Amino acid sequence: MNTLSNLFPIAVNKTKQKVYEDLERFLGMQAEIPLFEEYLKKRNNYIDQVWMNVWINKASNDISKKEKKEFLSKKGYEVEGVDRKIINKLFRTEIRNYQAYDVKKWVVETFKGKEEEWKNLYNKARLAYKKREEERILEEKRKEVRQRIEEKALESKEKNADIFYLYIRYQTGRQLAHDFQYNTRYHSIDSYHLGEKLIQEDPFDASCYEKVSDFFDELTGDVHQMVNWGRSYYEYESYYYIYERLIVRYLFDFVPAFLLETDLLLQDLYKEATGEGLTAVILMEMLEDVLFEMADDFFVDIQEEYVTDLLAAAEISFESPIHQALYENQKATWAQRKAEKLAELQRKQEEEARILADVFGQEYSPTMSQTTRYVLHIGETNTGKTHHALERMKQAHSGMYLAPLRLLALEVYDKLNQEGVPCSLKTGEEEKITRNANHIACTVEMFHEKDFYDCIVIDESQLIADQERGFSWYKAITKARANEVHIIGSRNIKNLMLQLLGDAKMDIYDYHRDIPLEVETISFSLNSTKKGDALVCFSRKKVLEIASKLQNRHRVSMIYGSMPPETRRKQIERFIKGETTVIVSTDAIGMGVNLPIRRIIFLENEKFDGTRLRRLTSQEMKQIAGRAGRKGIYNIGKVAFTKEISIMRELLQQPDKPVETFTIAPTNQVFEKFQKYYHYLGEFFELWERFDNPKGTIKATLTQERELYEIVRGSEIEGRLSIMDLYGFLHLPFSTKDSGLIRQWLESVKAIVSGEEFPEPMIKRRTLEELELTYKAIGLHLLFLYRLNRRTEAIYWERIREEISHDTNESLKTEVKNFRKKCKRCGRSLPLDFSFTICDACHEFHFKKRHD
Repeated sequence: MNTLSNLFPIAVNKTKQKVYEDLERFLGMQAEIPLFEEYLKKRNNYIDQVWMNVWINKASNDISKKEKKEFLSKKGYEVEGVDRKIINKLFRTEIRNYQAYDVKKWVVETFKGKEEEWKNLYNKARLAYKKREEERILEEKRKEVRQRIEEKALESKEKNADIFYLYIRYQTGRQLAHDFQYNTRYHSIDSYHLGEKLIQEDPFDASCYEKVSDFFDELTGDVHQMVNWGRSYYEYESYYYIYERLIVRYLFDFVPAFLLETDLLLQDLYKEATGEGLTAVILMEMLEDVLFEMADDFFVDIQEEYVTDLLAAAEISFESPIHQALYENQKATWAQRKAEKLAELQRKQEEEARILADVFGQEYSPTMSQTTRYVLHIGETNTGKTHHALERMKQAHSGMYLAPLRLLALEVYDKLNQEGVPCSLKTGEEEKITRNANHIACTVEMFHEKDFYDCIVIDESQLIADQERGFSWYKAITKARANEVHIIGSRNIKNLMLQLLGDAKMDIYDYHRDIPLEVETISFSLNSTKKGDALVCFSRKKVLEIASKLQNRHRVSMIYGSMPPETRRKQIERFIKGETTVIVSTDAIGMGVNLPIRRIIFLENEKFDGTRLRRLTSQEMKQIAGRAGRKGIYNIGKVAFTKEISIMRELLQQPDKPVETFTIAPTNQVFEKFQKYYHYLGEFFELWERFDNPKGTIKATLTQERELYEIVRGSEIEGRLSIMDLYGFLHLPFSTKDSGLIRQWLESVKAIVSGEEFPEPMIKRRTLEELELTYKAIGLHLLFLYRLNRRTEAIYWERIREEISHDTNESLKTEVKNFRKKCKRCGRSLPLDFSFTICDACHEFHFKKRHD
């Protein structure tokens, strides 16, 4: 290989150079000239090894991979596809025997018997060695002296730190005075909003800033570059960065010069070590790290200073004793200010604690009636709990049934009247007064604590834990005035009810399913739908889609949350009477609806809870699955799933997780006390946040109330309504997810405040969705009418709503019959059995776009 031949003489010269260097080091370290033979003996190993090390490294580094492979290939090695590291290892091994160079022979030929040359070489090496040693000793001495200077400077810095800070205060004050007088003030915006143009405002006014940090938030008008996690970006510059740099500059200018002037020993030490004079620049370099650290500390401290104090310091020429006295006086004033602020804060805290205690007091620590008998009906779904409680209420002279849903209140209202027990109905959206009725069916929000009944029945009491509505159950349970209060709930509410009722007279009835639940082991498919099945999914759209798929083989009833209660009732009645054979429903079927269901089928195992898509909880599954197997009709209730059967069966069999907390919310008594101290509802929401709710309770979020309040905050509406009246309107039970209903709510409240004609809801009947929205709009209108005691108008609108409900029921049939599944992106029709929400074309376009 020509390259190896060319490298050989170069490696020889490199080897000779290394031997000369080694010989110079060896001779330089000898006090007396050694014999050549002595050198040869002591450095024999080095001389033997130096050639091979030089040759192998030179050849390995200078020969290309291609040439190495050619060389090895000629030696009989297989080199194609072999790792580079292995190639290098084989090459280094093979070139060991390429061509030897006898270093020892060259050394002997060059130096043996040549005493004069040997002597000259020794003398030269010895002089070089002594020079290196002198420089090393001098450098060590310099290093030692430099360390002493740094220690002395640090000692002086610590001693004079107060003076340095006084100087920083003085210079910062002067700069503040200059900026206030000559610089432009800009409208405050987020510094990273570079697209937003800066707007000049009034000149700076020092009285507008208490602390220096307040001024540092102002913008200078310039743009500067920032670096964060290695990435650069630009933003509007604030005075924070200007003064951060200024304080560094002040220290670097002042401290070295001050130390040189006040500590002459630093000069002497440096001159002794170097023979030169110590300058401020040299001392600055020595103290660079210390000065930066000091600047960081001073910058933090200066931000807590009062602007007026620094401006006062800036008016006095810098003499440390005078500034020290001024600083001490100002610090004394700080201490007084701090003490006054702490005293004021403590006074406010004590006053707030007194107000909180007065406003909320014992409102959420009830004392249960000792004359009322409480009856707990505890058990699983579909075990007859509500039936037994209602039977007792029917026998009582007067009674009230409190339902979680308007549909259930309607059901009980109809049931009692059909059975010869006169019963009235009262929900937020309607009132039906029956002549000579001593019984009433209500939604739980309609409970009024001043009314007395012989028997009160409170259904679905586990909803006491609901953070939005739970307080209605708490109020009904703790403030019910009756001889008997029947509380119906799931098994997981039992311990909380026992705790809440305390020592009150109590009977407990445990209910167990007579009809067992059986989970089918085979995954359900739509083709296996049979009479008596209830198919459960979790959206209105999915209910309509499934009903459309089934309509050619089955007669189908439908239930979903936004369906009008009357429509829902008609759908249920059709199933009970056998006019339909299958139900498709959302989880609305799980709340108080007793139907002759043979099998519950979960078409989906997940539901969207308003935030995310999540798997059903054990309790949610039990509430729905418990509707399977109506006693007297079926001997067993069946449950089926389309997937994850083993996981869902395990969830279904899990023990109930006990309800450990209940929800509290504002009451009339709370607002009455609140009004003694405050004038605006916004202040109540702030007070509600600061109120520490009792152990075992959670505060209602008041999400709807806060959202609506922000719409009317500071408006004529808030100014002309009392706090309690305004809260009453904010608290009306309607869906704030619908922007149209929010607009209707706002227009209605405006009309009430201004005394204008009350707006009527818009009636739309073209589609099922429009009918459902119209039904909600009329419901909201009725909420206002009943609250304003305009009952005659309310009766008219109830009739209109009944028409809408009837039209909805008819439209539902048409909607299912003509249902078309559409791509949610392009609107193209899709087959009903298509598994996805977008068509193949949209999916392909989206995928391609994402990967281009």
